[in-house]
Amino acid sequence: MNICFQSSSLFSNLPLIIAGPCSAESLDQTLDTARSLKEIGINVYRAGLWKPRTFPGAFQGVGDKGLAWLKQVKEETGMMVATEVATREHTELCLANGIDVLWIGARTTTNPFAVQEIADSLKGRDDVIVFVKNPVSPDINLWIGALQRINNAGITKIGAIHRGFSSSGNHIYRNVPEWHIAIELHRRLPELPILCDPSHMGGHSDVIPTLSQQALDMGFDGLFIESHCNPSAALSDSEQQVTPLQLQEMLKSLVVRQKGQPNDVLNALRSQIDDCDNQLLEILNKRMSVSREIGCYKKGHDMQVVQTNRFDEILQNRVKQAQEMGMNGDFMKTVMSAIHQESVRQQIEIINNNDL
Repeated sequence: MNICFQSSSLFSNLPLIIAGPCSAESLDQTLDTARSLKEIGINVYRAGLWKPRTFPGAFQGVGDKGLAWLKQVKEETGMMVATEVATREHTELCLANGIDVLWIGARTTTNPFAVQEIADSLKGRDDVIVFVKNPVSPDINLWIGALQRINNAGITKIGAIHRGFSSSGNHIYRNVPEWHIAIELHRRLPELPILCDPSHMGGHSDVIPTLSQQALDMGFDGLFIESHCNPSAALSDSEQQVTPLQLQEMLKSLVVRQKGQPNDVLNALRSQIDDCDNQLLEILNKRMSVSREIGCYKKGHDMQVVQTNRFDEILQNRVKQAQEMGMNGDFMKTVMSAIHQESVRQQIEIINNNDL
């Protein structure tokens, strides 16, 4: 799982902020937004040209003609320009028109054939920077696989964008953050820059500041934000775009925390965490030992392994207890479900072991 990463001047000053409209809609809208963003210190301008929309009647982007608008932004403001690519044709057009930064969207990342097609068209072009958004589903291996395909094409100026994951049902956010997946990506690829896209994650401008601060608190290298000179008139994703002025105020309010170095106080606290983890392991081992005894009893009395009513009772009680202690109920539900799943696995193993 090696990815060869070469640093770029793009990452010299962190956090990196890439901003611009969801879509380039007209020359005036593209330039007006770019000028306003340049005034507040944004140096990398993003705008979608080809939009993979769910329904065929939706605005699909202006396509190829928008490339000339981005070139004009680059010439007039000196900003680097970025856009999304989903096919070989998109990629080749961008390279021919001097687009500095490309990103691969969540829907494209989901398709290894499409990513490979883009990778093949990038071979020999070490002058371009490529970001890969997480796939629509929470599949970290699919995400890493897409990054590897681009890297194998010789692209070493590469990064990831975390924009959350699609999920059924009603949620606060448009795409559920599932921060732990991005954290795991960073653990596996610690040198890889990771940006957060709070616009697609949140789905509404009101939640962008909170998500942005959370991302920076967790050590993300920057933000990938949708900003439009007139969001209410935007042809796509109007609710999740902010004006350049709103973006400026938000950036002023964000706290950028230092990574810091371990010291005696921090090391002492981490030692306490280690002790707690060791105690947890011992308790879990004791609990599994009891579960195995229950498995032996069920085997001897021809009882089913899964007792749904019993688990529901345990789950409700533990979640309530956790909440009374100030912990998140969903967190405890996840913990207890994982413990129950391992208990069931061990009991099934016992029941199917004819030597017992």
